[in-house]
Amino acid sequence: MSLYVIGVGGTGAKCLEAVVQAASVGILSNNPAEPVNLLFVDADETNGNLDRARASLVSYQKCRGLFPQESPSLPWLRSRLESLPVWSPFGQVSTNKNLGSFFSYNTMQQNSSVLKDLFDVLYTEDERDVDLDVGFRGRPAIGSAVMSRIDLDSLDEEPWRTLIQRIKAEASSGDQPKILLCGSIFGGTGAAGLPTIGRLLSNKLKKELKSQVPPVACIFVLPYFGFAPPPSQDDDVYAKADAFLLNTEAALRYYLTQAEQTFNSIYLIGNQRFSNMRFSIGKQTQRNESHFVELFAALAVRHYATAPVPPDGSVLLMSRQSPGALTWNDLPDRAVVAPALINATRFAYLWLSNLAPELLRAQEVGVGRFQKEAPWFTRFFRPSAGALGGLFGRKGEELPEFNESEQADIEMISRWCEDYLRWLSEIHNCDGESIRLFDVSCFNELSGKAVMPDQLSRLVIDSGIEKSALARDTVSNLRNQLNNPNLVPLGSGSIGLAQTAFALCGQQLS
Repeated sequence: MSLYVIGVGGTGAKCLEAVVQAASVGILSNNPAEPVNLLFVDADETNGNLDRARASLVSYQKCRGLFPQESPSLPWLRSRLESLPVWSPFGQVSTNKNLGSFFSYNTMQQNSSVLKDLFDVLYTEDERDVDLDVGFRGRPAIGSAVMSRIDLDSLDEEPWRTLIQRIKAEASSGDQPKILLCGSIFGGTGAAGLPTIGRLLSNKLKKELKSQVPPVACIFVLPYFGFAPPPSQDDDVYAKADAFLLNTEAALRYYLTQAEQTFNSIYLIGNQRFSNMRFSIGKQTQRNESHFVELFAALAVRHYATAPVPPDGSVLLMSRQSPGALTWNDLPDRAVVAPALINATRFAYLWLSNLAPELLRAQEVGVGRFQKEAPWFTRFFRPSAGALGGLFGRKGEELPEFNESEQADIEMISRWCEDYLRWLSEIHNCDGESIRLFDVSCFNELSGKAVMPDQLSRLVIDSGIEKSALARDTVSNLRNQLNNPNLVPLGSGSIGLAQTAFALCGQQLS
């Protein structure tokens, strides 16, 4: 069974970014052999949120690509994420990207006064002429008009052709792929795209597959952020935070009365306390920090992917214990989710604070000198010429040299660690919220010259670890386990070191 996740608009892209991070720690799917297909939909193809989400996906894929085929089964980066090309409803439009050009308003004026008059009633002159290369500017009415021109019947346009062909092939073979859309219902692109794409996709699959139609679900992200409008603006067509709640009410009424047959399952996720975001019309400046609501969207994707399809009419509720606070007890499937997040965070911190800097020192001082300082080095890399391989060197096995290729792998692993900790740090910095999962001040120290805290237990807030074990939960002790002669390394070279360290970070303290 494959999973297809379609992120619509800027919020949809941020949700897919959280999906990538959830896959990073191994909680997205129960079966790593099942591919997860991601599709970004946005009229603003230069959107900063979209750009960052795609960068996280590329970092994930490149780092996972370092793993050998016979890689041991670890939760780290275990899901096979595949990405289809970004799709814009404007496609290859060569004319100006505005509503008037898209619907040939000038031709209407010449040939049909009725259509022209109707168009004038529905849209103001500013809405008709405003440039839409930055997206739909928080106006669902504009986006719906453009999205309604999508034609899935022809299957001539990528990436829809590939998406539907994959779904049909799996469904025809007896598998039941799952499809899920996500985005906001209070802005422009998401509010316009979710009902339109959902309806067209659902109708197309019903037509093509008849009795084998896979379920289609949707995550509706309710308002969870706001922003102050700029002091001056050249035009009046842009997203306005004070309209978010009104947009949401209208959207929910529509789904209740007009689109009840479109989705098999619906997730509603929002927050009663709005975080302040920087105002942006779109493009690269629309690069908002990640939010814990997006983490819950990723956990909703996990629930949809791993749980049985619920019976019709089922209602599942989730809430947190205290408004304005988020703790480990508030996470769904805490028994699985919490250890996975903690494991990955401990590893990323260990790698960036200790292992990567030590490997950098090996470049500076040379392998011969460094392998004396760090005996574990010869368990993963070939000893220097003339050396005996150290007390703990691996016998009878060809180890790679510590060359430029290995150093490039180290850099790639570091990039993933930095991206993951950046995302984790951002979801802790939501206005007016007390997020008590990790002490993200530790992550900030990684980019400075402060002395790194040796106490790994400091990373996790309310970890539940006994005091006697806390004292032993240190970077030094974890690193020293690499020297344990009874340790069986999970591979060789940089990736073998990283996999072994990741596994050690996940061991239960006793």
